[in-house]
Amino acid sequence: MTANKTVLITGCSTGIGRAAAELFQKNGWQVVASMRNPEAGKELAALEGVLVVRLDVTNESSIQAAIASAVERFGGIDVLVNNAGYGAYGVLEATSLDTMRRQFETNVIGPLAVTKAVLPGFRQRGSGVVVNVSSIAGRLTLPLGSLYCGSKFALEGISEALSYEMDAIGVRVKVVEPGFIRTNFANAIEFSNDVSLREYQGLVARLFEVAGSLTANSPEATVAAEAIYTAATDGTSQLRYTAGEDAKQWSAQRASQDDATFFREMRALWL
Repeated sequence: MTANKTVLITGCSTGIGRAAAELFQKNGWQVVASMRNPEAGKELAALEGVLVVRLDVTNESSIQAAIASAVERFGGIDVLVNNAGYGAYGVLEATSLDTMRRQFETNVIGPLAVTKAVLPGFRQRGSGVVVNVSSIAGRLTLPLGSLYCGSKFALEGISEALSYEMDAIGVRVKVVEPGFIRTNFANAIEFSNDVSLREYQGLVARLFEVAGSLTANSPEATVAAEAIYTAATDGTSQLRYTAGEDAKQWSAQRASQDDATFFREMRALWL
């Protein structure tokens, strides 16, 4: 039974976060759907048992205020889903330091800050689940993805290390790794390039060509939402969950091949 269980999800305005909020609510959970602009969550707010709150993962005071609102409304939080994030791709030479900092502040420091803020409640109850939404790009890299892939590799390492630490207070840590999902994420990517850097432009063109073909038949956000829900509710100590057939295939390929073979095949695809 999920009666009186509460989940806090970050980044619920669109895409995976919104689909996850709807799925938890459908299954009887109390949902704290957080986002930077609560106006985008009016439809969610109309659902029974859903509280829409403002939360910017790069702003500590907004994190604390959102958690306080959740506790006031529902009494506590049982599951945290760190979903909020964004993607910075592109040519490193053309990328500003501000973009580099924003990528890691959002995708790495943000989940750490939100997790830290919910831990006192988890520790007092001796239970809880943290689900970190990573990406298949946290297991293998894509060209021109040094920032985004780097941030997701960091989140994977954080999650793995944190899983040991959380054993001490009865909390489970999970990682969900979606592949290409049909969301607005692609349109929200910040891509840095400078066409005067001619040496990189062939790779830029190839990236868009291959990524376009890979996303043409990508699944809906509900696929990732279902993986998040399973991770939050299956009661196991399993750490990683893939979402999407492409993610499953790439994960299996990476695990079964040595570095030389894997990188040779990836270069054949992307280069």
